[in-house]
Amino acid sequence: MAEAKKTTTKKVATSKEATPVETKKVAAPKKVEAPKKAEATKKAETTKGTGSKDAVNHNRLLDRYNKEIKETLMKKFEYKSIMNVPKLEKIVINIGVGDATVDSKRLDEAVEELAVITGQHPVITKAKKSIATFKLREGQAIGCKVTLRGLRMYEFMDKLVSISLPRVRDFRGVNKNAFDGRGNYTLGIKEQLIFPEINFDKVSKVRGMDIVIVTTAKSDEEAYALLKELGMPFSR
Repeated sequence: MAEAKKTTTKKVATSKEATPVETKKVAAPKKVEAPKKAEATKKAETTKGTGSKDAVNHNRLLDRYNKEIKETLMKKFEYKSIMNVPKLEKIVINIGVGDATVDSKRLDEAVEELAVITGQHPVITKAKKSIATFKLREGQAIGCKVTLRGLRMYEFMDKLVSISLPRVRDFRGVNKNAFDGRGNYTLGIKEQLIFPEINFDKVSKVRGMDIVIVTTAKSDEEAYALLKELGMPFSR
């Protein structure tokens, strides 16, 4: 009996000695993770400063506008100041989802597709009036839109004129008479499939969209010259 007690006491003693070793093993990873978090925060702080200003300077279409197109328009219209040269102000892309009144999932699909195309989260548009014929009530969500400015505006414009529009079947150019008299241009797209970001296999329904290009031009003639220099393929 005495020998059995001695063996049990030895086992308890070894378990007590093992406990500090286990706590050391748990504490070790905490010391390793701390510098990794610090490095991550430093990288985040450094990337905050590399925003739109540095990125805008490297946009291909904007560089060409500043270096070439400004001078061309300055000579053509004989502006007294370079500040009078027209430029892009904003681009508004709107998708109407009439079947959202029946199935709300259709609106979610349109929002997701527009976000992928533009790289910006869309805003939901709602009905201003109730129309019983179309089973539409006031305040009901019927579409989505995105307003692009700055770098994203020039990136979308560059993609539109150089990649998307040439992918239209039997494309012969866009209508040159779609100006509103105040230097703004409206373009209708029948299929969202012309944009390279859209996966054809995942599209449940083909949708069109309206693209409004707002410029600072005072006349349609100036706006036409600006968009043509930016690469808009107008029909002859």
